[in-house]
Amino acid sequence: MSIATRKGDDGTTGLMYNRRVPKSHPRVEAYANVDELNCALGMARASADSDFVGSKLLEVQKDLVNLMGELATLPEDLDRYQSDGFQCIGANTTQKLDQWVAEIEAQEVSFTGWATPGDTIPSAALEVARATCRRAERRVCELREKDVLSNSEIIVYLNRLSDVLWLMARWAETKAA
Repeated sequence: MSIATRKGDDGTTGLMYNRRVPKSHPRVEAYANVDELNCALGMARASADSDFVGSKLLEVQKDLVNLMGELATLPEDLDRYQSDGFQCIGANTTQKLDQWVAEIEAQEVSFTGWATPGDTIPSAALEVARATCRRAERRVCELREKDVLSNSEIIVYLNRLSDVLWLMARWAETKAA
């Protein structure tokens, strides 16, 4: 089977369970932004100079695969999605990020005022991921505003993730100083 199915040549794309929507659909925009975030996290992980950051980013990337699947599922198919064994983002996933915030803040990370990205390659890559995360969060918020987001915990997760990424960038800069 070729990757070039030609099904999207008409300007539509496939969601879970053989549903098709225009490529400009807000749901597609939301999960495409999360996909871009996952790529930015991959770059940040590849440039990370510590396992402390790299291992956490890999864990987040795995969470985002589930998150994208959930966003690529229409509300009427969500029960089927879950019964097929796919994971949805839950409070426990966000709590993990809260624990990381506490863990990083306990390490005497130094920061004052606004941060200017670029002090180190690892921190700059984390800042790109953070900004991409904020954009993904805005696209997911649009789904909630249109009343087609089944799981509002996704917004909480992305909001907390951007906090974690900002702190990781400060951690990387502090460790490099």
